[in-house]
Amino acid sequence: MNGTTAEHELAALQREHGRPLFALLLRLCDGDRQRAEDLVQETLVRAWQHPEALRADDFDSVRPWLLTVGRRLAIDARRARQARPAEVGDAILENARVCADHAERAAATLDVRKAVKTLTPEHREVLVLVYFQGASVAEAAQTLGIPPGTVKSRAYYALRALRRVLPGYAADLR
Repeated sequence: MNGTTAEHELAALQREHGRPLFALLLRLCDGDRQRAEDLVQETLVRAWQHPEALRADDFDSVRPWLLTVGRRLAIDARRARQARPAEVGDAILENARVCADHAERAAATLDVRKAVKTLTPEHREVLVLVYFQGASVAEAAQTLGIPPGTVKSRAYYALRALRRVLPGYAADLR
């Protein structure tokens, strides 16, 4: 598919299916318009990456594919946000007091690094991608070339192994 043809097809796709897709994603994003718009764009990128989905005999049959892709992206984004700590505004950070002792924090960091090194390479790479780099399960699966279920399983067993190695930190890893 050349650039001009792709641009015209995507523009037509946006005109024909953009509103219903946005409406679905807006509901899935609890009314967050910016997040819904980002997911619409990501869905259209996926359509561009999979031109075979656009080649259906009936152009209207593309809509279920778009809605499914958009829904899955919204679910992955929600899961990724839930796996990360909650975001706080700058004002809260400026007024926050330093509570933890820096020596304790440094020692804990060394303990965690040492514990992570005890994991198998497969478990370690999933843990690093999902928990340290903030990748979604889908992103980690794509990066590693494994199914999403395998990513979830490896993350579960990696955390379980860390709980055994770091019993004093078990409450922090849940």
